[in-house]
Amino acid sequence: MCGIVGYTGKELALTPVLEGLRKLEYRGYDSAGIALITNAGEKLWIEKRAGKLGNLEEVLGDKVPKSHSGIGHTRWATHGGPTDENAHPHLDNEGKLAVIHNGIIENYLELRQQLEKAGHVFKSETDSESVAHLLSDSRKKHDGDLAAAMRDVCKQLRGSFTLLAIHSDEPGRIVGARRNSPLVVGVGSGENFLASDVSAFISYTKRALELGQDEVADITADSIVITDLAGKTLPHNEYEISWDASAAERGGFEHFMLKEIFEQPKAIADTLLGRISGLESDVIKGLDLTDIDKVVIVACGTAYHAGLVGKYAIEKWADIAVDVELASEYRYREPSVNKKTLLIPISQSGETMDTLMAMRYAKEKGAKVFAVCNTNGSTIPRESDAVLYTHAGPEIAVASTKAFETQLIAMYLIGLHLGRTRGTISPELVSEIEGELSELPAKVEQILETVEPLRELTRKFSNANSMLFLGRHVGFPTALEGALKLKELAYMHAEGFAGGELKHGPIALIEAGTPVVAIMPAAGSLLAEKMASNIQEVKARGAVIIAIADSPLAAADHLVRIPTTHEFLQPVLSVVPLQVIAYEMAIARGNDVDQPRNLAKSVTVE
Repeated sequence: MCGIVGYTGKELALTPVLEGLRKLEYRGYDSAGIALITNAGEKLWIEKRAGKLGNLEEVLGDKVPKSHSGIGHTRWATHGGPTDENAHPHLDNEGKLAVIHNGIIENYLELRQQLEKAGHVFKSETDSESVAHLLSDSRKKHDGDLAAAMRDVCKQLRGSFTLLAIHSDEPGRIVGARRNSPLVVGVGSGENFLASDVSAFISYTKRALELGQDEVADITADSIVITDLAGKTLPHNEYEISWDASAAERGGFEHFMLKEIFEQPKAIADTLLGRISGLESDVIKGLDLTDIDKVVIVACGTAYHAGLVGKYAIEKWADIAVDVELASEYRYREPSVNKKTLLIPISQSGETMDTLMAMRYAKEKGAKVFAVCNTNGSTIPRESDAVLYTHAGPEIAVASTKAFETQLIAMYLIGLHLGRTRGTISPELVSEIEGELSELPAKVEQILETVEPLRELTRKFSNANSMLFLGRHVGFPTALEGALKLKELAYMHAEGFAGGELKHGPIALIEAGTPVVAIMPAAGSLLAEKMASNIQEVKARGAVIIAIADSPLAAADHLVRIPTTHEFLQPVLSVVPLQVIAYEMAIARGNDVDQPRNLAKSVTVE
């Protein structure tokens, strides 16, 4: 949730730390702060402010000391409100040690009570500050060795965390640790980095190291040492970042979200590249799927909606039962899982805590795990038996767009693979689906080329109190996704419903002028006729109908045409106008599109 970055090297630390925080602000923007080492043995220089990073930058001015080592943090608040005092970094009582933290320390109250009895004075309400005091004491026990102190402290902590620490007695040294929360090492020339995400240092280096569970990284400008909590040195697993720094810039677009909407044709094409005719061995990695008797998809938020669409395709093409579960609820009802269960976790970041813990539960029960993920080297792919990377590239806007589209593509590819493996899909249908998949990038491009009238239309509804989304079959999860986008960005009531459920309660929400977005099934189908009847039900009660359809619809007050495609693939096309509606509604209501209130991009706490 929070963004963390550390730099040590030849440059003045302020610049790469601030640049890193700008790239990581999508992870949280309740407060921001930095700590720099000035002179050996002296108190650290620290500045932090509530609110967005800009609030911190305004007060820096010319007073920042020249330092070649420092850490920075941008916060999504959990324990303690978004105040200056609760902002990171947190100091020990000597002012020589600073800590930044992403995650939750579950036993912090117990630790805080012990530390206060020992004479430590706390200045914040956070769970994170306890770590600074623990490290201060532990470092003294370990003759000033900050890495040894970090290993010792991690053994005392319960919860999920990424930690970075510096001490003025050791200028140029930064120590980091992770448990169930992301941390990567950036490998430079005469400089090194620690960060939540590679985007923080992509402008400086494309070399990175994976950090595993309960591992500690000890870096200087010229050295990187990774150990486990027992102090055993571990080998480096270095990889090269595949995307360019420009991918994390707006590139002339007003907002990252708009840029990412328009990047969707390329993202879809990249996900399909080399995979339309079948998943290669580098994806499957020898995973035997011939004896499974149930598929379970676990995900959260937008990824959950992609999983719901995937259920339709996998059940149809592979003739196997599919359950789609909210990851946050899954393990707590202790579901039945065995060696014949295939679990598919879907996560853009690969660090979504609810999804990760659901996956671990299923693995312990013997399930096979085939992950769908966008982020190379993240925790979920590392702990899976196989992974299908979506290749969406960096998604900076908090509201997901291109990640969702590529997750849909991943679901279709897995459905086809399972159908081929199980012999349940005909060669003719496979050929048809493959052909339709290959045309999707161009069809999404076509929609984007004709989107301006929709942008203008949407602004007319900016004062609406509520907007409803209707769909049937794969259009139902698409409706759920459209409503979620509107909630995230416009801060207004929005709900997605299955069209046939209207008469069982939701129709009571309709009043004169209520905008209703109808995601129409393919023209000529039985469901298209049923959906047309559902539209008449709400239209008769005064609703204004905005239809997303591949053919004319007389009942629609406003029609948004999309190209025709196979019915299971239609969400890839129909969701694009819904993304635009949410974007334009947010603009019209004066909201922050890329950083909507109370949200963060990557949810790494339960």
